[in-house]
Amino acid sequence: MSKFKEIFLHKQDLLRNRPDKCRVETKADSHLLEDFHSLARTRDFDVVLDQPENMGSSNLGPRPSELLLAALAACHEVTYRLYADAMDIDLQDIAVSVTGVSDARGFFNVDDAIDAGFSEVFGEINIVSNASDEEIERLRQAVNRHCPVLDDLRKPLKVELDLKRRDSVSDSASRVPD
Repeated sequence: MSKFKEIFLHKQDLLRNRPDKCRVETKADSHLLEDFHSLARTRDFDVVLDQPENMGSSNLGPRPSELLLAALAACHEVTYRLYADAMDIDLQDIAVSVTGVSDARGFFNVDDAIDAGFSEVFGEINIVSNASDEEIERLRQAVNRHCPVLDDLRKPLKVELDLKRRDSVSDSASRVPD
């Protein structure tokens, strides 16, 4: 049995028998350092985000929307790997490329009828496999049903961000990710 199938089956068993383990909270903190350069922290990782020079910034990292696309691609790869092993479907290699299309008029408030974010995302999943077409289709359907980032992007999601005002800029030290 592969390592990932073993993990998959163990997690299924755990979640069936321990409802208290079902809720997963994922946290990210970010702080704008200068221009559009932000430092985000999630788990034990620092992530630099920025805007390109044509936006007046330093191009020190990906834009937040690029990170969203990278998250979708990587999440798809992980979900394919996990489900291929769990379903005993041969998957030797996988790479995902995604592109998001947006209309800058939405972000820059040129036209209120245009959304600020992506209007479409498309891409390509490249695999190496000796599995049958039927097995690959079964795998594709499982991944499309269970990929968390794809699920987040496809459905309306409740998002609430409270605005809190600090007394001075010196208070910002408490906002910098550890």
